[in-house]
Amino acid sequence: MNGSPAGTRLSAWRDTTILAIYCGIIFYFSSLSTLPISERLFPFEDKLQHGSAYAILGWLAWRALTHRIARLPLLATVAFLFTSMYGISDEWHQSFVPERDPDIWDWVADSTGGLITVLLLYYRARRGSRREQVS
Repeated sequence: MNGSPAGTRLSAWRDTTILAIYCGIIFYFSSLSTLPISERLFPFEDKLQHGSAYAILGWLAWRALTHRIARLPLLATVAFLFTSMYGISDEWHQSFVPERDPDIWDWVADSTGGLITVLLLYYRARRGSRREQVS
């Protein structure tokens, strides 16, 4: 990453824009009455899809927020809360879409996917900062 202020601003803008686009993609798919997904292959496949989509959202939120939040515990908390709250708003949004219903278990899957990713990123970042301190 470019360490100059202009490079840092560009990275922050890029990461925030990617996050916003991904949120827009989730919003778009939530707006559809029927999803373009084939028949389920196994029980609870939709929960795995929710968890995976929100794991990506958690990662993108982490990337976007690293430009604004330096303290790791706060960064992890805000990235997780953003992901979980977006999941809640997504389920609420679906309550207005014909043939769609909000489902608390979808939100649990969303939040779980985001939490797993954020925790992995948190522990990876902590381990990296400890190595820098030892060097």
